[in-house]
Parts: sequence; structure tokens; C-alpha cells
Amino acid sequence: MTSERECHVFVVLPGTTDFVVAGRFRVSTTPDGVPLGEFVYGRSYLNRADAVELDPVELRLAERMYRTTRLGGFFGAIRDSMPDYWGRLLIERRFGRAQLQEFDYLAEGPDDRAGGLGFNAGLEPPSPRIRFNTVLDLAELQAAAEAVLAGERGQRKSLAGRARELLLEGTSMGGARPKAVVEDGDALWVAKFGRDEDRWNDPLVEHAVLQLARECGLNAATSRIERIGNRDALLVRRFDREWRGAGYARSRMVSALTLLGADDSVTDRRRWSYLALADELRRASSKPREDLHELFGRMCFNAAISNLDDHPRNHAILAPGREWRLSPAYDLTPVPAISVTRRDLAMTCGPGGRWANRANLLGSAGRFLLDREEAEAVFDRIAATIRSSWLAVMRGNGVSERDCDLIRHAILYDGLFYDA
Repeated sequence: MTSERECHVFVVLPGTTDFVVAGRFRVSTTPDGVPLGEFVYGRSYLNRADAVELDPVELRLAERMYRTTRLGGFFGAIRDSMPDYWGRLLIERRFGRAQLQEFDYLAEGPDDRAGGLGFNAGLEPPSPRIRFNTVLDLAELQAAAEAVLAGERGQRKSLAGRARELLLEGTSMGGARPKAVVEDGDALWVAKFGRDEDRWNDPLVEHAVLQLARECGLNAATSRIERIGNRDALLVRRFDREWRGAGYARSRMVSALTLLGADDSVTDRRRWSYLALADELRRASSKPREDLHELFGRMCFNAAISNLDDHPRNHAILAPGREWRLSPAYDLTPVPAISVTRRDLAMTCGPGGRWANRANLLGSAGRFLLDREEAEAVFDRIAATIRSSWLAVMRGNGVSERDCDLIRHAILYDGLFYDA
């Protein structure tokens, strides 16, 4: 081995708020340049009656050494705990340079990482956050986010004092949109900020779309809007945290990307598939029929609103206890496209590939444990609800008439109802 880095992996067990050490993770580079990841559960952890697996795919509870050469040596569940674009950008700003090693992003990710895992070089558990940003900090957080974006565009704008501390010490969960975690009441929320280049008021539109999903009978994340000066911020309640009086219980969480054994690069898109995800849910979920019906409804909803960014990182399974279930829906946004006859989802949604139309969506109903008539009823109910409600839901949540006009062509586009 020519290089090696390692750390201990911690997990918050169901019903508790404290980390316990679960095992050891190591990444090495072999002499021929291949990254090799290795993970082993600790023997004392395996002997615990309350021990739980880190994920239901790659890292099942077993007394063995797990190895992978995929994803630069990072197992899917560990990758899901790492910051994505926005969090990586903030870590790079903290270090004053770009292109850190992957292990640095893992080590420097702060306590608000997604899911129930933590990491530390020694056996001392990661220090839990004592103070969280609050809604009162949103104006400073937004200003700091704008400073980061200005720096990315090459403008000379520094992060000052309090705002820098608030933002850089609270790196958010994954994604490209500027965001931060804030605490309000007995809950944690992901605050998502608008950007100058947004085509419309993105926080308002996403908030309305989440409500529209619930109107369609889907399980969507709870959200609300906070006004910051002349801008809006979307607050989405974290479903992987629950206040327990002495701290936050943490749900384990893995992305559909991990379930599918896929990378998030477009070159690995052949693995991105609702059908394959349905197959994995049948094995992983404690209530597969319910979760498969929910997933089919979300697929229809994404097609109906032209949510063409429905990639596998925007789907996940969650384990508040020992069992895994499909997480609430999140990151739902319309994407207007030029074509009025064809829209492609990010994931395969039927025998015709990624084509988002009724015939293709219904073509693999059996993979979701639905017969043809049941699948037709789901699609038609969602389409009818969106047709009758979308504009009222948008306007009722403050979306302007101009912005409604901009997204109108994304909603129930003509080719959606192709049924040959």
C-alpha cells in the first residue's frame, strides 16, 4: 500500500441521542493506483443486543472485512454522510483551497451531516452540536451564502465575523443550492436560500410543490417560508432528526444511489432506475407494498410536474428504529423544457426508458406491486388533482402570477398523456 487513511465510524442507536463506535473505515491506495475501501464492525459492537446495520445493502451486520474499489473506496452509506457540492465549497473556503482529498471532506463534515453516522480519528465520539443557528440568524446566513457565491464567481467579497462563523461552522446537508441548518422549537430545519440567477422565486415554488404533493396523497417533507428582507427562504423540516428532551435522535439514512449501487455521475445513468429502486425497496423496506405504491405515485407526480432532476440522491430510505422505510419526498421542483411532446425523467421509469408519459409509467406497474387498473387509478388521480389544484396552491402560497406563467409549461405537459 502506498497511502492509507482511516477513522472510526460512529452511529446513534435507535431511541438514543449519543454516538457509539460501530467500526473502523480505511481507504488505501494500492501500488497500481486503485483506491481500496475497507470497513469492519467492532467485535464489542456486534455483541450489543441493540446493534444495527449501517445500511441494508453493503454493510450488513457481520463479523467480516468489507472491501470495495468503487466510488474511490467509499462505501455508499459513508458517501451519503459526506457533504455534497455546497458543503464541499464551504469546507474548501475554510481551508482556503480547492480540491481536497475525499477523506478530508469526510473528516471535516460537521455535525449536521445527513443520517445517523459520525466519524472521528480516535475512539472519542464526535462532539455534538451544542448551539444551532436559529431563524433569527437567517439574514446573516443568507448574506454569508451570497458572499460565498460571489467568491465562486470571481468577485472579491469576504466573509465577515459572525456570518462566516454561522455558515462555515454549520455546513449543510448535500446539494448545490445555498443552505444551512437552523433550529426552531424542538426541530431542525434545512434553510434553502434563493440565488440571483434563479428564474423564479425558487423557495416559494418548491414550498408550493411540496404542498401539492401532499394534496396528491403523497408523503412529502414538511416545509414553511421565512421572509428575509426582500427575499424568501424555504425551511424544510429534517426528517432524520427527532428531539428527545436531552438531544436529537438520529435516523440512519441512505440514498437511492446507494441502494442502486450507482455513482452520481451522468456516465453511470444506466443504473438510475425507478424500476430497479422498486426491486431494492422490496428487499430493504419493512413494508414494501406501501413504499412501492408511494414510490410509483412520486414517479407519476415527478412526470406530471416535469421534475426532471429526480436523480437518485433525491430519494432515500430512513431507519428511525431498526427497520427501513422510504423517506418523505424532498427536492421537488418543476423544470420547464422546450419540447411539448417529450420530457425525460432523470431515472428510467418504464419499458420505454426515461420518457415521462402515461404509457411508459404504466408499463411496469407490476414492479411496484400494482396491477394495470390500480396503476391507472394512481396516475389519473394525481393528474386530476394537479390539473384542478396546482394554480390555486401556487397562488395561495404567494407564488406570483409571473412565476406561475413561467412554470405553467412544466405542469401536465402535452406528451404526458401519450397512452399508446
